[in-house]
Amino acid sequence: MDSMDLSCSFCGRKKEETDLLIAGNKAHICDKCVEQAHFIATEDNESKSNANLEDLDLKKPKEIKAFLDEYVIGQDHSKKILAVAVYNHYKRITQKTSAEEIEIEKSNILLVGRTGTGKTLLAKSIAKMLQVPLAIVDATVLTEAGYVGEDVESLLTRLLQAADYDLEKAQKGIVFIDEIDKIARKNDNPSITRDVSGEGVQQGLLKLLEGTVVNVPPKGGRKHPDQKFIEVDTKNILFIAGGAFDGIEKLISQRLNMQAVGYGQLQKGDQIDRENLVQYITPKDVRDFGLIPEIIGRLPVLTHMNPLDRDALKQILTQPKNAIIKQYKKLFEMDNISFEIEDEALDYIVDKAIDYKLGARGLRSLCESIFIEAMYEMPSSESKSLVVDKSYAERHLSFERLSQLKAVS
Repeated sequence: MDSMDLSCSFCGRKKEETDLLIAGNKAHICDKCVEQAHFIATEDNESKSNANLEDLDLKKPKEIKAFLDEYVIGQDHSKKILAVAVYNHYKRITQKTSAEEIEIEKSNILLVGRTGTGKTLLAKSIAKMLQVPLAIVDATVLTEAGYVGEDVESLLTRLLQAADYDLEKAQKGIVFIDEIDKIARKNDNPSITRDVSGEGVQQGLLKLLEGTVVNVPPKGGRKHPDQKFIEVDTKNILFIAGGAFDGIEKLISQRLNMQAVGYGQLQKGDQIDRENLVQYITPKDVRDFGLIPEIIGRLPVLTHMNPLDRDALKQILTQPKNAIIKQYKKLFEMDNISFEIEDEALDYIVDKAIDYKLGARGLRSLCESIFIEAMYEMPSSESKSLVVDKSYAERHLSFERLSQLKAVS
C-alpha cells in the first residue's frame, strides 16, 4: 500500500491530516485517537474509584463512637480521638482534589496502653463498622531486608489477603501494627551488633506510613528478582500502631517531676494520678522510649488506653454485643442447655483477673477454665441446666491453672 493511502483505522483521517500515525498489525491509529482513548480510560478509572468510595459507609464522629461503645467498654477519650481521626482520614480519601486545593495529610494513629486494655479490639471494631479490610500484624516478627524474619512489605501482603486480593479495597483498608514498642531503639550507645529488628525496621516503615507505591510479594516471604509483585499505593491506607510501652510510666514520672514547660504543661493545683500516668503521655515520652522522631511524625494522632478497673472488667464480661458470658450462653444454648451465672461468680472472676494483672484478655482464660468441665460433660448428659455460683467457680478454677496464668502475666 502506498504511504499516501494510509489512514487511521478508527477515525479514517488520512496520514497527511495527522501529526503521527502509529502502524499496527493490519491496522493504524492516529495521535488524536490515542489521546481520546487515554482520556476515556482515565475517566473510566476515576468513575470506578469514585463508585468504590461511595460504597464506603462513613459515619459522623459521634456515630462512630456510639458504634464503638457497643463493643468496647470505657476508654471514652481514646474512642473520641479515634472517631475523629478515622472520620478525617476517610473524608480525605473522598475529597476530590485539584492542583489549587489544600491537600489533607494522613491521620495515622499511635495507641499506648497496657496489655488487655482493648487496643486491638478498637481497630477490629472500626474495620467492622466501615466494612474495610483489616490486617493485624505483630511488629516483633519484622526485620531489616536480608535478615531472618519478615520484610516490612509483609504488612501489605496481609492486607491484600484480608481483601481477597482486591487491590482497590486493600488500598482503602486499615493496618494495625501491634507491639510497635518492641521495635524501639534499644539505647543510644553504639554497638558492634546490628539492631536489625529495631531502628532499621522503623526506618523501613516510614515510607509505608507516609504513602508510597510499594512492590508487594502476593504470597509474602522474602523478595527475589524473578518474583511477581503487586503494586500497592499506601497513601489511603490507615495505619494504627499499638503497644504496651512497658516502663514508659517511669519516663512520664521523671518529666512531670521536672519544671513543666510548654507542651502538656500541668496547671498549678492539678493533681497527678499516680495510678494512671500514661494519660499524661506526650510525643517526647515516646521518643525517649526509643521511637525515632520521623516515625512519631508519621503517627501524629497519639492517644492512650486507661487501665481497666474492677467495674470496667465486670461490664466487659456481660455488656458488649459480643460479651464473653453472652458467647458461652450461646454455646450452651446450641446444645439446648440453659446457662446462668450469679453475680458473686462474676465478681470472683474479675477479682482473679485483677490479682494476676491479666486485663480483659485474661477474663476469657478464666472463664474457659471454669466452664471447660461442663462443656465437656453436659452435651452427652441428661442435665440441661447449668447455674454457676461462686463456689462452683472456685472449685473449677484449679490451683494449677491459676499458677499457669500467674506465670503468663
